[in-house]
Amino acid sequence: MSKPVKQMIVAEYKRRFDGVSSGLLIDIRGIEATTNNELRVDLLNKDIHITVLKNSLAKSAMQGTDLEGLTEYIEGPTAIAFGGNSVVDVARNLVDWAKKIKKLELKAAVLDGQFFEGTEGVKRLSNFPTKEEAQGTVVQLLLSPGGNVVKAATSPGGNVVGIVKEMSSMLEDGKTIEKIA
Repeated sequence: MSKPVKQMIVAEYKRRFDGVSSGLLIDIRGIEATTNNELRVDLLNKDIHITVLKNSLAKSAMQGTDLEGLTEYIEGPTAIAFGGNSVVDVARNLVDWAKKIKKLELKAAVLDGQFFEGTEGVKRLSNFPTKEEAQGTVVQLLLSPGGNVVKAATSPGGNVVGIVKEMSSMLEDGKTIEKIA
């Protein structure tokens, strides 16, 4: 392969990976073409992209990016999966597909500079909350004490209103109100 062609491929990789801060490396070798197409179409519908890598050129393109740490795991036939809402979504989808496709190998992943090696690492990553799930949990934790304060503040008032209503109905019925201990 000539030097200009290699430079074009590196430039294309840089364009594809521009702004990508997390990804997952897989080996799709030995997967039947129809199964491979099903996998790619399903993932593409979820805005997850798979790019088969030319190893040395991909390593050059990833230098100086957030994906640089993945270069040590680029050996043999390798593809990178990225996109979706988060690499956690990518990991969840690929772990599900790996259950169906035994030849699908999960090599490594990176999330905010943290690396997950091998199938077990990627499975561990798939159990992480997505950004939206984590934000929801934080909001829930922040709102819970506020709800408790509102309950505490309104609860005594509710008790007082109940007592006043009871006293009012007793007085309307002509009963006397006794001291409550």
